[in-house]
Amino acid sequence: MLRKNQRALNKAMRDLDRERMKMEQQEKKIIADIKKMAKEGQMDAVKIMARDLVRTRRYVKKFMLMKANIQAVSLKIQTLRSQNAMAQAMKGVTKAMQSMNRQLNLPQIQRILQEFEKQSEIMDMKEEVMNDAIDDAMADDADEEESDAIVNQVLDELGLQLGDQLSGLPSTASSVPGQAVKQPTAVPAGANGLSDADADLQARLDNLRRE
Repeated sequence: MLRKNQRALNKAMRDLDRERMKMEQQEKKIIADIKKMAKEGQMDAVKIMARDLVRTRRYVKKFMLMKANIQAVSLKIQTLRSQNAMAQAMKGVTKAMQSMNRQLNLPQIQRILQEFEKQSEIMDMKEEVMNDAIDDAMADDADEEESDAIVNQVLDELGLQLGDQLSGLPSTASSVPGQAVKQPTAVPAGANGLSDADADLQARLDNLRRE
């Protein structure tokens, strides 16, 4: 409707422009006739044509004023059309917001979020339990291997220390000047020249190696 009125106003302004141009041409013709009649000395005709010239110029001004008024109305219609378009856009946005608000169920969304948080915590707990179980299953073999390595290292160190101690012991068959070497008739409990304490330690080490 507004667009139709806009077209009608534009047509009216074009018609006014055409009429104004005709009036301006008529004004020029009247001026030329007045000059011609004045040269011929026909003053009565000059006065009548002068009054016609005044009326013509007055009509030209009226056409210009009317066109200006129509332009103002056209501008108002254009403004109204823009406002109407903006209102229609706001109407569409309002409908979309209403539809979205109807679809949004806050209690349901809260329940969904709470359930999500609950399931997430359950999953974290299960993951922690599984990790602990896997660590326990893998830790037995690893701990046993590490324990064996520590025992072997300790035994090796003890064996080395024992060898150093044994190498530092005095020989049982040392020669004394001016005396004959005495040969033992029987081997004591600590064989190979070892004392009872050293022999007991050596036996324990042997038992540990066999185990």
